Amino acid sequence: MSHKPLAGKTAVITGASQGIGKAIAFGYANAGANIVCAARNERTLNAVMTDLQATGVSVLAVPTDVQNETDVKHLFTRTQETFGGHDILVINAGGNFSQGSVETSDSDGWEQTFRVNVFGAYYCMKAAIPQLKARGGGKIITLGSGLGHHGIANTSAYAASKAALWMLMQVSAQELATQNISVNELIPGPVDTGKLSEDFKTNIVKAKHEWLKQPEDVINLALFLATQPLLGPSGQSFNLMRRAY
Repeated sequence: MSHKPLAGKTAVITGASQGIGKAIAFGYANAGANIVCAARNERTLNAVMTDLQATGVSVLAVPTDVQNETDVKHLFTRTQETFGGHDILVINAGGNFSQGSVETSDSDGWEQTFRVNVFGAYYCMKAAIPQLKARGGGKIITLGSGLGHHGIANTSAYAASKAALWMLMQVSAQELATQNISVNELIPGPVDTGKLSEDFKTNIVKAKHEWLKQPEDVINLALFLATQPLLGPSGQSFNLMRRAY
């Protein structure tokens, strides 16, 4: 692999203002890619853009709420206008807005979890695919979760939404198999972004002897997926967890 394996490429990264998305944005920028950062918080997004520009690549920040299809369409229009399209899409924006059992869960929070994690991903894929086809191929990387494969009690909204995202990834991979567009899932496992509860750390991380990562620990796998050949793996889940929980 060359020192700048993504030189000449453009990557769109959602949820890029913090955590895993921000780390991947810097990882790709250091590998030579132009970066399009998308997130809801314009202030933090612009701060990230300023820091990314110091790496020497071109950077575009587009405030985007992935729950809003109009916002998402605007994101890819700006990408087309600025860079002539993109080569890599990282669907990282996500969240969990409903805690507790199915019986005690908040219905509005349940729906919002699906709007962000599933509909947001769908809107991004739908808008991105024509640009990727026009470039002759590319990469779509979804940020999945072990809970989407092995759900545990009291995580119904998040687990079910990530399971739906996993299936969306697999179906899209089949639909795009002849277009040189790969679609894969990156499962980071527990990452300390400041949002993990102490209860989760005790019951999942410590009890299961799981690897509690920093956002930067996800960069190498994200780079691996972004640098595979056009006819490389697709429809696959790549996992940084020590074990399924």
